[in-house]
Amino acid sequence: MHEVAIARDILDLAEETARREGARVIRTVALRVGAMSGVVPEALTFAFEVAKAGTLAADASLKVEWVPLACYCRACDLEFEVDDPHGIALCPRCRQPSAEVRRGRELAVRYLEVV
Repeated sequence: MHEVAIARDILDLAEETARREGARVIRTVALRVGAMSGVVPEALTFAFEVAKAGTLAADASLKVEWVPLACYCRACDLEFEVDDPHGIALCPRCRQPSAEVRRGRELAVRYLEVV
């Protein structure tokens, strides 16, 4: 489960940022997680709960914003969401396949709430 390593990296980044800003406690860590990021949000939440012990985020909550996969059809100039990130992205208008991903690869810290 690589979510443990990801949770640890997120916590390291959060602690580094919080300390640099003079914070003593991290209350919330908010993330954006894309459908194609390779991360299972539930597994990441579990890993975060385990990894946060002994950190500035020991009592922090994790907020995860799920970003669906969205592709772009050049023929139609249409951005569209894709239900199956492992299937073929077909434009709903012209039925042409699209390999241009516009959203869904994200794995980023959106913000921290600190005191």
